[in-house]
Amino acid sequence: MINRITSLPEYLEKYQESITNPEDFWADIAKENFWRKKWDKILEWRFDGPDAPQVKWFEGGKLNITENIFERNMFQRKNQVAIIWEPNDPKEKEVRLTYGELFDKVKQFANSLKKLGIEKGDRVAIYLPMIPELAIAMLACARIGAVHSIVFAGFSAIALADRINDSSCKIVITSDGAYRGTKSIPLKAIVDESLENCPSVKNAIVFKRTGEDISFIEGRDIWWHDLIEGVSSFNDAEVMDSEDTLFILYTSGSTGKPKGVLHTTAGYMIFSEYTFKNVFQYNNGDIYWCTADIGWVTGHSYIVYGPLLTGATSIMFEGVPTWPDAGRFWEIVDKYKVNQFYTAPTAIRALIAQGNEWVTKHNLSSLTVLGTVGEPINEEAWTWYHDIVGGGRCPIVDTWWQTETSGIMISPLAGITPTKPSFATLPLPGIQPILVSPEGEELKGNGVEGILCIKYPWPGMLRTTYGDHKRCFETYFSAFKGLYLTGDGAKRDEDGYYRIIGRIDDVINVSGHRIGTAEVEDAINQHPKVNESAVVAYPHEIKGSGIYAYVICDKLSESETESIEDEIRSTVVKHIGSIAKPDQIQVVPGLPKTRSGKIMRRILRKIGEGDATNLGDTSTLLDPGVVEEIIAGAKVDVKR
Repeated sequence: MINRITSLPEYLEKYQESITNPEDFWADIAKENFWRKKWDKILEWRFDGPDAPQVKWFEGGKLNITENIFERNMFQRKNQVAIIWEPNDPKEKEVRLTYGELFDKVKQFANSLKKLGIEKGDRVAIYLPMIPELAIAMLACARIGAVHSIVFAGFSAIALADRINDSSCKIVITSDGAYRGTKSIPLKAIVDESLENCPSVKNAIVFKRTGEDISFIEGRDIWWHDLIEGVSSFNDAEVMDSEDTLFILYTSGSTGKPKGVLHTTAGYMIFSEYTFKNVFQYNNGDIYWCTADIGWVTGHSYIVYGPLLTGATSIMFEGVPTWPDAGRFWEIVDKYKVNQFYTAPTAIRALIAQGNEWVTKHNLSSLTVLGTVGEPINEEAWTWYHDIVGGGRCPIVDTWWQTETSGIMISPLAGITPTKPSFATLPLPGIQPILVSPEGEELKGNGVEGILCIKYPWPGMLRTTYGDHKRCFETYFSAFKGLYLTGDGAKRDEDGYYRIIGRIDDVINVSGHRIGTAEVEDAINQHPKVNESAVVAYPHEIKGSGIYAYVICDKLSESETESIEDEIRSTVVKHIGSIAKPDQIQVVPGLPKTRSGKIMRRILRKIGEGDATNLGDTSTLLDPGVVEEIIAGAKVDVKR
């Protein structure tokens, strides 16, 4: 497979090449794609100065990303399955779409959008469950040059409206409802509520998924099946400039409204394809499964664009890992003989608690690569994943990246990079990480810990935050001149391997010692009664900052409840040392998590600080009720 690294010496050679002459390195990769017109200039950039950041890759190039998915692959792959859709209910039949079938559906829907007046540059909001039409809709937008803004179909009406209004979307694409485990979610009703306050939206396209009764506004609402009826599947792709916008994806900040991270066509295309084929070591004929939702960047890059650009077979899963039972993931792996499997540590930890028998009852011998995404994976979960799920034979790619980076930045290459539990290991070719002190001084050599920044642009990086370029600079480029600030702290060990230790505001300074929250959590989670934990700093009269641990435990007896705090402290001392011993330990029923599984630590910090008067944007919380229960049981007095 072209541009796929196959050995450690080759990785080392390519990496050196990529930092010595990055422009030629990426140009060599880009030339394998289909271009209507080759670029005039490979790269122009600056991270500081007026109107920074300014990053342009392959300037003057003309192309369309869908031509690189379909036309480029069609000769070899027309009859190969592109997407396997596994429904929420295992009793419902799966859907398999070949590249040829998917291409026809994308072109037909692209023509349908044009029929409604959607043109190049228009923004289209997509609020769909994990059904094939979600992939079809986003690819149709890319086909005609419209900018898709996918909103996870779990956000509230207010959160959806905020995202629609920020980018002035002309159309919303949704469904009557969605299935998730035992639940049926009324998506159209949520959209209706949103659109009461979205003046830019002219039409809502509704796909019939659940068949439930919905309100229907004549002149605005259109059934998907009515829209496409009789529409031709003949369509020429819109010619796009390399730096034309491909999509906007919103992320929640600690304060203020969500940020619309903007990615452009050529750079995103090249980076998502290159990282997919190299990290997962995909081979022709493999079956690949990423369990994420396409509403998040992981789904954009590693369910749709990266795999399909590579010519892979990619699974889309509508359901949840624990329904109808805790073996659902492993049943699907067995059913489709999945080769590469990519999921979140949150899901892994949840499934550990269900017992090994849900894994071992299924045949997982097809697996060749296991991946993790979304947060650093603790050593206990890494070991279980490796030994129980992978049978001790599958390399784990612990991937670090962000919505803003668009693709994987630091990760093992499966079967090539020697791995260490809880280490993201080494940067991919073309990525130049740097560790700096809080004062911005570069920390050279190995065996250091600091703030993770990137010192040179890569093709898939964000170009701006939609409608607010100043915010982009202030968030990512103002802290350290000439550097992209990731917001994460990291260690670089004696082998040069990177370990992500959490957000920089999640590194606690205890009596002058910097302690990573992820490291403390990893130690706490070693206790046999602990399922999950989250650690934050809180004001300490003597130490400056103390360690406050929120802990989810198995059901405890009265005697266990009395002793659990001392046992947890002893466990931390055993694994790290007395300096990391938590000052406060609160057993909680759950943690405030976003719908993508990330812990919203700023809420826990506010509670630990004794101030719940302003918890910021909580629209992304999966279960807001958990916050009230945590406040009620807090170990400090909390101002309401």
